[in-house]
Amino acid sequence: MPGVVKFGFVSFSTAARGPLVVFCDDALKLGTATRKMLGGATDTVKRAAAANRFKGKLGAVLDILAPEGLRADRLIVIGLGKVSALAERDFLKLGGIAAGKIGAGNAAATVVAELPTGAMTPTQAASITLGMQLRAYRFDRYKTKKKEDDSDATRTEIAIAVSDVAAARKAFGPQSHIGDGVLLARELVNEPPNVLFPIEFARRASLLRKLGVNVEVLDVKAMAKLKMGALLGVGQGSTQPSRTVIMRWNGGKRGDAPVAFVGKGVCFDTGGISIKPAGNMEEMKGDMGGAACVVGLMHALAARKAKVNVVGAIGIVENMPDGNAQRPGDIVTSMSGQTIEIINTDAEGRLVLADVLWYVAKKFKPKFMIDLATLTGAIMVALGTEHAGLFSNNDELAGRLAEVGQATGEQVWRMPLGPEYDKLIDSQFADMKNTGGRYGGSITAAQFLQRFVDGTPWAHLDIAGTAMGAPKTDINQSWGSGYGVRLLERLVAEHYEARR
Repeated sequence: MPGVVKFGFVSFSTAARGPLVVFCDDALKLGTATRKMLGGATDTVKRAAAANRFKGKLGAVLDILAPEGLRADRLIVIGLGKVSALAERDFLKLGGIAAGKIGAGNAAATVVAELPTGAMTPTQAASITLGMQLRAYRFDRYKTKKKEDDSDATRTEIAIAVSDVAAARKAFGPQSHIGDGVLLARELVNEPPNVLFPIEFARRASLLRKLGVNVEVLDVKAMAKLKMGALLGVGQGSTQPSRTVIMRWNGGKRGDAPVAFVGKGVCFDTGGISIKPAGNMEEMKGDMGGAACVVGLMHALAARKAKVNVVGAIGIVENMPDGNAQRPGDIVTSMSGQTIEIINTDAEGRLVLADVLWYVAKKFKPKFMIDLATLTGAIMVALGTEHAGLFSNNDELAGRLAEVGQATGEQVWRMPLGPEYDKLIDSQFADMKNTGGRYGGSITAAQFLQRFVDGTPWAHLDIAGTAMGAPKTDINQSWGSGYGVRLLERLVAEHYEARR
C-alpha cells in the first residue's frame, strides 16, 4: 500500500505505541530488551501461550490485548522456531507476517528486532523491514469506494526497534531499493491492459532515466529497419503499435561487457487467430510479467548504484485477432535471418523474445543473457506455482541461479534441453516452426529460444506459474508477484558486481 505505510528505525528504549510485535523461540524465550520493554507482562505472555497452545514454531502467532502497564494496545508474539535453524529468507517471511498482523488503519506500531540470543544483526533487521514493505503493498487505485481505515488519515507508521539505528538504516538502504523494484514490477503486472498498452509501458520504462538509466525506445519503423519480423508479426493485428525498449545502466568499468536481461512484454494476449478460450482470458493482461521484472530489476540496480554494466531489453506487443493478424501457416523472417513457420499464433512470446535476444547478443555481446517470460502453461503442469522453470546452455550460470533462488525464496528448477527436443521444432517449410507439439511444450519453447542466443551463455526462466496469480504468501498479497527481481538482483550482487 504505497504511501499508506511508513517505516523507520528506533532504539530499543523507545516506548511502543499501537500494536507491539516481539519474537520468541520454540522455548518461548524472549530477548533481554524485549523482556525489559514488557516488564511484568512476560508472565501474561506465558499464560496466554499456554491457553492458546502457542509453541513458538516458526511463523506461529500469538495475538492478545496488551497487558496492563504497556503503552501498546496489542501484543503480537511471533514464533521463530529454533533460532539456530533460521535462514535469511525466514527473516523476510517474519517481516511479512508482522505486517499482516499489524494491518492497515493503525496510527503507529512497533516491531522489536531482537532474538532471544540478542539483537538481530543490521542485515536481519533490514530483511524484516523488507518483508514488511513487500507485504504492505496492495493495488487498489481503481477502487472508488475504499474502507474508512484505508484513508491517508490512518496511515500506519511502523517503527523497527534495533540496537544500532544507524547500522540498520545503512543495511536497509539497498534493500529498500530492491523492494521498490519488486513493487514496480507488481504495479506493471496488475495494471489493466487498456491502461498499460505498449506505448504506455515504454513510457513508464523510460522513467528510469531519472535514476541515470539510458533508455532507447524502438518504434515499429526502427524495428522494421532492423528486420525484426518475428516480433512485428505478433503485433500486426493490434491497433496498438509494438515497441522494444533498451535500458542500459553503466555502473561498472568502461568497456566491461555487460550482463543482460530480456523480458517478454505481451501487454495482452488473446492468442491471436488461434484464440484462447474465454474463461480466465482477463489474466492475460499479466503476459508481460517478464518485461515487468526486467524494468523492476533495472530500477533496483540503478537506485542502489550497482557497480556493474547492465542491459535490460523488453519486447512489448499486443496479440490481437484482427483482420491483419498473422495466421497459422504464415512464415516470418526473424532478425537473425532464420525463418519461422507459424503453427499456432498463441505461441507468440517466443517470437517476441527471438528478435530481442538476437539484437542484444549481437549489439552488446554480453557476459550472459537471461530471459524471463510467462511462456507456457506446460511449465505450470510440470512445476506448479512454487518454482520457475530454468533452462540453460551454461552449467555455471544455471548453478548460480539455483543457489540464489534458494537464498531469496524465488526458486527455480532446472529442466532439460537436448537435440532430441530440438528436432521437434524443425519445419518442412521453414527453418523452424513455433511449436513442437503437445508434449514437452516448455522444453521445445526453450529450444526455440536457444536458436537465437548466438552461442552466448544464456538462461531462460519460464515464470508462467510464479509471476501472476500464484497463491498468496507471507510477503505478497498481490495478484502480480514481482517474481524475479530479488532473484536476479542477488545473482548480480553476488557473482557479477565489483566488490564495494
